[in-house]
Amino acid sequence: MRTLALTLCLLAVARADDAPKPVRVVIETDAGDIEVELDAAKAPKTVANFLKYVDAKHYDGGRFHRTVTPDNQPDNKVKIEVVQAGVNPKKEKADFEPIKLERTKDTGLKHKDGTISMARDGPDTATSDFFICIGDQPELDFGGKRNPDGQGFAAFGRVTKGMDVVKKIQKSAAKEQALTPPVTIKKLTRVP
Repeated sequence: MRTLALTLCLLAVARADDAPKPVRVVIETDAGDIEVELDAAKAPKTVANFLKYVDAKHYDGGRFHRTVTPDNQPDNKVKIEVVQAGVNPKKEKADFEPIKLERTKDTGLKHKDGTISMARDGPDTATSDFFICIGDQPELDFGGKRNPDGQGFAAFGRVTKGMDVVKKIQKSAAKEQALTPPVTIKKLTRVP
């Protein structure tokens, strides 16, 4: 019996060692740096997609282009607070194929304060745009009412440093939801 228990413990440790480790990325912007930790164990496809754009340097020269505040969503019954970013405009036509939506009901990740998530239109349409939540945003989770299809968005990590920068970007000058001017992303870099 002790041998079986020891074997099970060793297998559990081996499986834990095989689990994908979190990946840290620094987003350098004109407004300051934001560090995010990506949950490759719970949202592997979404993290792999995001890192494909990071490694191909598509975000270098990109921009935070959208701010959503309680005051600039007059036509939305369900209000949210996020800032949205995208790739370098010169690389927008070089987006990779859209990815399958990793729903929050499956990953267990939620749209909490500082969550990084993929922007999308319909399910399975996310490519490169991402957003960061300011405050808890449960209406962006599976079953939430922000998107009429109720499928939610693919949360895949969280801000570990730089929420002050995220809030500064959110409060930047904007015309409706478009940041004027956009906040430039200098580059995204994996942290070793």
